Order: sequence, then structure tokens, then C-alpha cells
Amino acid sequence: MNAVTMTEKLHDCRDAFVSVLERLGAENSKVVAVCNDSVGSSKLGGFKSKWPERLVNVGIAEQNMVGVGAGLANGGLLPFVCGASCFLTGRSLEQVKADIAYSNANVKLVGISSGMAYGELGPTHHSIEDFAWMRVLPNLPVIAPCDSIETAAAVEWAAHYQGPVFLRLSRVGVPDLLPQGHVFEPGKANLLRDGDAVTLMANGTLTHRAMKAATILASRGIEARVLNMATVRPIDVDSIVSAARETGAILTAEEHSVYGGLGSAIAEVVVAEAPVPMKILGVPGIFAPTGSAEFLLDEFGMAPEAMANAAEELLARKRGRS
Repeated sequence: MNAVTMTEKLHDCRDAFVSVLERLGAENSKVVAVCNDSVGSSKLGGFKSKWPERLVNVGIAEQNMVGVGAGLANGGLLPFVCGASCFLTGRSLEQVKADIAYSNANVKLVGISSGMAYGELGPTHHSIEDFAWMRVLPNLPVIAPCDSIETAAAVEWAAHYQGPVFLRLSRVGVPDLLPQGHVFEPGKANLLRDGDAVTLMANGTLTHRAMKAATILASRGIEARVLNMATVRPIDVDSIVSAARETGAILTAEEHSVYGGLGSAIAEVVVAEAPVPMKILGVPGIFAPTGSAEFLLDEFGMAPEAMANAAEELLARKRGRS
């Protein structure tokens, strides 16, 4: 297939989330929202104004928030539990494990402002461990949509899925990549651009950067495949194995630590099924410093040109193996 066309306009995925949430709320009186004093940052103001009795603000008490969500689900309601991803996951890990995943509670956990979106607030607000924490838990799909279209589709899917879900959303604007009307399929990667020299795999805010890197590579005569890996768990084993066998090298990129996230999930498949040269781009096992998300991503080698250069280095390794 040819490369998809990115729109120039940037979209905040939180807007897509609340748009679908409010429509679901109008269609189903069992839809409720729970937050940790984050009505503004979760953009729940519209939901609150329409159904104030269906929004529970527990204050800055994330462990309690997750427990409240589990209780509401046990009572037959459909709770969307929203909060900054660093606090929703880090402070509440035991509750997510016991009350949500182990209990298979029908709770939709929505990690807002993930990655380094709160860049200027520093390491305490970076959420670069949440993939690792969440994907290790059974029964919990882990999803990081690449754009507003996929966000809307993933929220729609989550609402009708019987069981817990973790949605990881950023506040950083991204261009739309997927077509209108896209239907989300869990555990299924999206082929955004085909190529046979190397595969670039990314999710969330890094997907459009991977597309730009592929364009740079094409200008150098290198055709790169680009896969949007929105679902970290369950991972799309078939697409990973096909990419490894057909392109012979894989570069991953994520707004997360290089340990335990998307790259690790892909490497687990590659090493077992189709070993090829790999490079994992992300935060290199440190506490990311203070700075804007754009600055930090560039600083850690995830500017499109840096990604293209890393892909070329992989190609050199690939040729050395042949």
C-alpha cells in the first residue's frame, strides 16, 4: 500500500475521548466518570455539566479512585476512571492489580497526559513506566492510540468490551493518520506505509514521527515499512513476525522507558520467532529531565531525522549479517 497522508492540523486526543464519552453517556445512563481532581485536565467539564450526578471526583486520592471505579462496575455501572497516567498507574498499581485486573472488573482506566506531556513539571509527572506496569497484568488490554481518530475508535471499542481496559492518551497535539470511520481492532497493528528495507514500529505520539522518518528514508532511496502498534497488550505477533521476515530489521519508538514497554514487547516476539537486528528508541533508563515533550523526544533521539539515521544504522547491521 502507499503511505497514508497526514493532515497538517494537530489534534488533542483528549477531545476525541470526551466527545465519544459524552455521546456514550447520552446513549447509556450507566456510563459514569470518576476522576482525581482532574475535571479540567481530563476535559470532563462537558460531561459534568450534562450529568453532574454521574461524575465522581474523589480528589487527589488515586487508590480510592480506582476502588470507587471497581465498586461502581460491581454495581452494574460502566465507569471511565480518568487521571494523569503517572498517578493513575503509579500510585494505584496494587488497586489496579487486585480490584481491576484480578477481579476482571468492567472498568475503563484512562491515563491522561501520558509520556512526557507534562514535561515542564519534571520527572514526578512524567509517565514513562506505565506500559511496563500495566502490560504485565493479566486481563488488561493496554492501548495507546496514534491519533484522534484511533482514540475515538478505541473508546468506542472499550465501552462495548466486557472487562478492564487501559487507554493511554497524551495531551500533545498530533496529526491524524488513520481514515475517518476507522474501526479499532485490539491486538491488530495498522500498516501505514509499506516497504521492504526496514520496519519502523511506534504508537501514540511517536507514530507520526515514524511516518516522517520513513519519508526521509525514502528520499535516501530506502523504503521503510511503518506499523502503528497501538495495542501493546495483546501484541500483534503475526505483524511483527511478518515484518521481521520480510524486512529483516526493526526499529521501535515510544514515549516511554526503553525497558518494559512497546520495544520490549516486540523484542520478546522477535527473539522467539524471527531474530533480526533491532533498535529500541525511548527514554534510556533514566529519569527524564524537565523540558517540553517535543524537546525531550528530540533529546532522546526520536526526532524524525534521528529515527531515520538509526534505521540506516540498523540496515548496516542487517547487511553485516548477510
